[in-house]
Amino acid sequence: MNTLLALSGLGVFCLIAEIFNLRKLLIPVAILGLIAILGLTISDYNLPSTHFNNMVIVDHFSVCFSSLFIVLTIFLVALSSDYYKEHASKLSDYVAIKIFLLAGAVAMVSFGNLAIFFIGIEILSISLYVLAASKRLDVKSNEAGMKYFLLGSFASGIILFGICLIYGATGYFDISEIYALSEGAGIPIWFPIGLTLIIIGMLFKIAAVPFHFWAPDVYEGAPSLTTATMSSLAKVVAVATLYKLIHGMIPTIPYIFETIIVVLSILSMTVGNIMALRQNNVKRMLAFSGISHAGFMLMALLSLSTAAGTLLYYTTAYALAGIAAFAVIIFVTRNKDNEDIVNFNGLGKSNPLLAGILTAALLSMAGIPIFSGFFAKLTLFTQTIQSGYLVVVIAGVVNSIISVGYYFKLIVAMYTKEAGEKQTTPFVYYFVAVVAIVLNIIIGIFPNTLLQLLGA
Repeated sequence: MNTLLALSGLGVFCLIAEIFNLRKLLIPVAILGLIAILGLTISDYNLPSTHFNNMVIVDHFSVCFSSLFIVLTIFLVALSSDYYKEHASKLSDYVAIKIFLLAGAVAMVSFGNLAIFFIGIEILSISLYVLAASKRLDVKSNEAGMKYFLLGSFASGIILFGICLIYGATGYFDISEIYALSEGAGIPIWFPIGLTLIIIGMLFKIAAVPFHFWAPDVYEGAPSLTTATMSSLAKVVAVATLYKLIHGMIPTIPYIFETIIVVLSILSMTVGNIMALRQNNVKRMLAFSGISHAGFMLMALLSLSTAAGTLLYYTTAYALAGIAAFAVIIFVTRNKDNEDIVNFNGLGKSNPLLAGILTAALLSMAGIPIFSGFFAKLTLFTQTIQSGYLVVVIAGVVNSIISVGYYFKLIVAMYTKEAGEKQTTPFVYYFVAVVAIVLNIIIGIFPNTLLQLLGA
């Protein structure tokens, strides 16, 4: 609860800072504030509590994922200093929106009541709609914002309808009460229907097949920093929230639900990877890569009682690699008309450090040792086999091999093509990219650091 209050206060400060012309202090103060809030959040790890009649719950799950979200937001805010330098008068708006988005993300993993869950998802979604369409004079940005707004609104409506059906079936919004009633006999048919509708809405948010069709266009059209936010922070938030919803409301997943999850997981991995092979635009390629990773993340639902730690580890590895990759992509394409692979030709010669970081990030996403992406997939596959779903693991291994194809397409361009003109690289891109990939490697070398926080 303290985290939510502090984030709200920091967001308001960012808006007020513009009034007093504190633009130069905005980014440093926001980052220092987020670091302080991170310390405040971590301090609650061994102090579980509930607030407002169980509406907000502070436990190990919420603390761990909230801390991850704050770290990712620190990176995104740091990149804002250079990315929005041509829109200095609106810098406070952009930073404030990202912090309010973070507050919505924290609410989504800290809810004890479906009302707080829905408020959180709307805060996050509305922030993303605004950011996606924030390039007012860019047709692609306007198109991305409109598509995301319309389809996201439908998804939110489906989730809200599901919540209404669950309330009608149980008489409660409190998930602990819903969980207790779901174990009993005679619960109305509206309950599984409502739960199914909520899951469908959340599958849209994580861009899992067949609810993925919005992602490539929105990722390509949105400003690159917004795409980085959607690809890393928003996807991780949605996956963690989906896990908490299912784990918090039903003791075990019915067999038919597990079968559906198996099918969606395999389809997401396969469709995402096959479509990514055909892309020449890096942002579209990473959009389809994200769809594939959503399929991997869905595997955690097949080991519902034990997969919290594995899900934390996988999402952390994926998000850190994504942040490192986008830090390089944003720099390379910031003065270009598009994000095609040709823009990365010869980057290994013109800027070896950034090329090395992007290579490391892509190898982590592909699941290559020593990066944490490999150990995340290994742990996830082990748990899924123990749950009796070998077929999903086989599909995962095959898809991991396929993904190497399109990741290496970008890597080959960086190291075998002729170099373009060399650009001066602002320090912030080096800082974010290096720190993100170093953290990725560290948790790859010491996986138990994260796995033990929630149990693997």
